[in-house]
Amino acid sequence: MRGSDPTLALDETATRRVRQDEIVSLLVRIFRENGREYVGTYSIAVACLLAVAATTAFSAWIMNDVVNSIFYERRYDLIMIISGSIAAAFVVRGFATYLQSVLLAKVGNNLVARYQRRMFDHLMRLGIDFFADTRSAELAARINQNVGGIRDLLNMTITSIARDAISLIALVGVMVFQDPLLSLFALLIGPPMIFAVNYLMRRVRVITRESIEYNSRLIGAVQEATQGIAIVKAFTMEDQLRGKLDQLITIAEHKANKIARVSERMTPISEVLAGFAIAGVIAYAGYRASVAGEPPGAVFSFIAALLLAYDPARRLARVQVNLERSLVNARMIYEILDVEPLQRDAADAAELSPAAGEIRFDRVVFGYAPGQPVLNGVSFTAAAGRTTAIVGTSGAGKSTIIALMQRFYDVWDGAITIDGQNIAGVTKQSLRRSIAYVSQQPYLFEGTIRDNIRYGRPDATDAEVEEAARLAQADDFVRALPRGYDTPVGENGMTFSGGQRQRLSIARAIVRKAPILLLDEATSALDNESEAKVQKALETVMVGRTTIVIAHRLSTVVNADRILVLEAGHLIEEGTHEELLADEFGIYHRFYQMQSRVNFDIVRDIPAPEPVTLGRRGRRRKA
Repeated sequence: MRGSDPTLALDETATRRVRQDEIVSLLVRIFRENGREYVGTYSIAVACLLAVAATTAFSAWIMNDVVNSIFYERRYDLIMIISGSIAAAFVVRGFATYLQSVLLAKVGNNLVARYQRRMFDHLMRLGIDFFADTRSAELAARINQNVGGIRDLLNMTITSIARDAISLIALVGVMVFQDPLLSLFALLIGPPMIFAVNYLMRRVRVITRESIEYNSRLIGAVQEATQGIAIVKAFTMEDQLRGKLDQLITIAEHKANKIARVSERMTPISEVLAGFAIAGVIAYAGYRASVAGEPPGAVFSFIAALLLAYDPARRLARVQVNLERSLVNARMIYEILDVEPLQRDAADAAELSPAAGEIRFDRVVFGYAPGQPVLNGVSFTAAAGRTTAIVGTSGAGKSTIIALMQRFYDVWDGAITIDGQNIAGVTKQSLRRSIAYVSQQPYLFEGTIRDNIRYGRPDATDAEVEEAARLAQADDFVRALPRGYDTPVGENGMTFSGGQRQRLSIARAIVRKAPILLLDEATSALDNESEAKVQKALETVMVGRTTIVIAHRLSTVVNADRILVLEAGHLIEEGTHEELLADEFGIYHRFYQMQSRVNFDIVRDIPAPEPVTLGRRGRRRKA
């Protein structure tokens, strides 16, 4: 047989020490962040818990007088005093238990609300990069499951220390006072109980985290299936998703059952140990009373204290296992809270105050992955109050320009300025207040039509909201609804057509009254009739604003003051529609011919041009 490896033992000891330090540091952090807020309430709750502990110990201690004075010595004059004191103790205990339960529930509910607000505020400060790497459904499920862990952690810590630990100490004190020898015998169950707790704690820690992760995936999958139900039905994906969900449900059920099995192992262990201890104490006490003829009061008081001490001892044995589950929950919350936003405002960031709204890109380089630039030295100027269109193939970097304009990401090199102010040196809030954005996929939030339009500017009046809807060609269909502007939109406005949702999105942009307008393929998903209405609405909102338009359909940009052509992250052509169309070998000319289906067979065989740099008036020259 091989001997035990001392190195492994040292590693295990070191790991346990690190683990304990981590638990202590997390508890200290939670108390530091929340303790001051609830110190008064917790003080009252602790006083109530101490009263519960004291009355519990008193109930065991007075059994000596009940048995010896009333039944053994027949001191019937003490009946009223002893009975009254017992009744008073239970009254105090009842009200103290009620008050501490209400106070701890109030604090716990406030903690949940506090962390929900804190989580949402923090998520709103994080950049687009975080949400691009994190599934929203899984994130929501994870937060919903874990936020209660901090509440349970604090409440369990308070109750285990102020009620259970104090009760146990007081009852052990009664036991020692009544019979020190029997107390020593009863306390022999402590070491095996501690060993069992440490074993179960390690098991619960691993299983709990796995269970939370699988439940998050399950809730996320359900949310995605319901949100994409039209696609599910169209592609007959019901059986596939049913199988996927069934697998996740089975795993989640297995993990939950495993947690129950491991956690509840403490019950038979504690019951068996306590049963042997109590049986041994009663047997020894009975033997001593029969042989030595000692008064039974002290023994009855000792047994009462022993029986009453069982509950707090059992709860304390389980509390570390339960704390481990709450610690996992709390740690997963802090993993999100500790994520630092990548796009921070500079320490000396100023407020953006655009006068005309001229936008300039100066040799901008940017990519989403290291060493893989999406934009390569892009330079252009979007004139104030004019419309600049950006066209190009998918992946050319068009939407990236829109994202950089709003500083969803920071450029690797170069600069983006608005009226000469570098947007890297202004606050993100002031930058985005100066921009109205209409995306390809309009998103409507829970609430009424009026609420959704007013998200563009919260202080907009009802008259301004309705005027924005009129300019966006949305007023007619809104007023035709039974509740008009007070109509609930439902989940993402699924009861409205794509064109109607887009016009409401445009109304939101109009009411914002921002000097800069960004349109990211705002009409690409619409039918011709809806596109015509939306285009008319856009022409209204674009007047007097610096507008950047991204479009696949060149028919929507022919009237732009300037058209930029992107190819593989390079700006290769620039000019008006007529200037670019005049170059028969240009990229724009080829796009236009393909979309209008004129000379398509010839155009498709034209080889892609070599990378070029811009000359004047939209002319091209080799790089």
